[in-house]
Amino acid sequence: MEENFIKYIEQSIKDHWDLPALTDFKGATSSYKDVARKIEKLHLLFEHCGIRKGDKIALCSRNTSSWGIAFLATLSYGAVAVPILNEFKPDNVHHIVNHSEARLLFAGDVVWENLDESAMPDLDGVLRIEDYSLRTSNSKQLTEARARLNELFGKKFPDRFRAEDVHYEYDTPDQLAVINYTSGTTSSSKGVMLPYRSLWTNLQFAIDTYGINPGEQIVCMLPMAHMYGLAFEFIYQFVNGTHIHFLSRTPSPKIIADAFATVKPDLIITVPLVIEKIIKKKVFPTIEKPHMKLLMNIPIINDKIRESIRQKVIDAFGGKFKELIIGGAALNKEVEIFLRSIRFPYTVGYGMTECGPLLTYDNWKTFRQSSCGKAVPRVELRIDSGDPQHIVGEILAKGICVMTGYYKNPEATAEVIDENGFLHSGDLGVKDKDGNYRITGRIKDMIIRGGENIYPREIEEFLYQLEGVKDVQVAGIPSKKYGEAVGAFIILHEGVDMHESDVRDFCIGKISRYKIPKYIFFIKEFPMTGSGKIQKFKLKDLGLQLCKEQGIEIV
Repeated sequence: MEENFIKYIEQSIKDHWDLPALTDFKGATSSYKDVARKIEKLHLLFEHCGIRKGDKIALCSRNTSSWGIAFLATLSYGAVAVPILNEFKPDNVHHIVNHSEARLLFAGDVVWENLDESAMPDLDGVLRIEDYSLRTSNSKQLTEARARLNELFGKKFPDRFRAEDVHYEYDTPDQLAVINYTSGTTSSSKGVMLPYRSLWTNLQFAIDTYGINPGEQIVCMLPMAHMYGLAFEFIYQFVNGTHIHFLSRTPSPKIIADAFATVKPDLIITVPLVIEKIIKKKVFPTIEKPHMKLLMNIPIINDKIRESIRQKVIDAFGGKFKELIIGGAALNKEVEIFLRSIRFPYTVGYGMTECGPLLTYDNWKTFRQSSCGKAVPRVELRIDSGDPQHIVGEILAKGICVMTGYYKNPEATAEVIDENGFLHSGDLGVKDKDGNYRITGRIKDMIIRGGENIYPREIEEFLYQLEGVKDVQVAGIPSKKYGEAVGAFIILHEGVDMHESDVRDFCIGKISRYKIPKYIFFIKEFPMTGSGKIQKFKLKDLGLQLCKEQGIEIV
């Protein structure tokens, strides 16, 4: 098929007309035909209330079928979608709506009850995303169009609405499709401008790689306001005629396990947090029992037990998926080692919002542990280092996936896209001789101690080897003498008793003295984002707080 994104959407609707398309988990189901009808009605609403091609339309709610339909209607009309994470604070939502110059806002019930209409004065109106009814209107045209919507639809299609009636305006590669705002404070949140070429190349990669067939099923649990969830749990699945089940509630391990058992997805796209919670809850309690540990050390029995455990883990995720793809953050080391030991069909990819998002991937059968795969097609990746195999450098990306810039922020754009067109990711990594990339950390997380560059990931991977350590994160703690000092935040296995001196003794003679943690804290959990990323910047503040509480002098 030609390089046209909207044509994929149109063709999928026509090809899969009578197949189930979208389901709100344990709720109503819309067929592809139903989706097409609702898209057409929204197009009529946009047209009759004066929405023009290129106008911005914001969407803010939990994942639902109606969110997906409103998104598809926006793009297939020629407008620009502005997805907003429903977990954003009201001030941030107000800012994004205003900054993006959105004319309409689709808002879910839970979101709307906390918003202030007067803080978004330039909106033509707000629609309830659950049923597209009007919440508020500043436009007579919008009010009238919504009241007459069924009448307008009946006039346009007096007989019946058929597949051959579906015709959308096709996109051009550099046409703006989505403005996806990064998380951050109101002042620091940036609108990533993604053209259709970025959406197309991510979609094309998925079509060429993942092997999902019409009628197969997936659980959509990642926020569609993030490009990872939007691209691979919704857009790709919709284009392929997949039946998408939305978790419209907060995806707790119990709800996710229930969804996997019910839907039995054919492909799983997720983040480490979900994997780790399910495995730690459903699998680890069994294999950590004394008799199981004993049996797993007996060679003859070991393989049979591992195969039994493997099947138990596969069953926990529905039992029939072809591959489990992880992105968004690094896997917990303990969980990764366990998954490799049972030959679980998982792989880890890498990307960023500014690339729509995917940059690296490898099939689970050839995926190399601790890596994040190889560069995907139509992407040029570089390690900004004199020796990319051995010396850490920043990961640079170039290709049709890269954003056109940050919306109304040329200064920030110039900071990340250089004169050669390479996007500076802010991520540090290395590349092995076979082309596998490994992320070693973020530039902003790098610790500079007395002029020495210290990479937290290196120390974290070393400390994982200390018996009793369940998880560990390393962050810089401000130092009067050195600028920064190494701080280790350790979560211990249940029942383990450990002292700071045990950690330091373990390090002495094995890693350089300047890398040995100066400050060691034993904590219960790390501060996390909703998508499962550890908030390292909060660890620094936590370290200072714990030093104060424990009477530790900062030197």
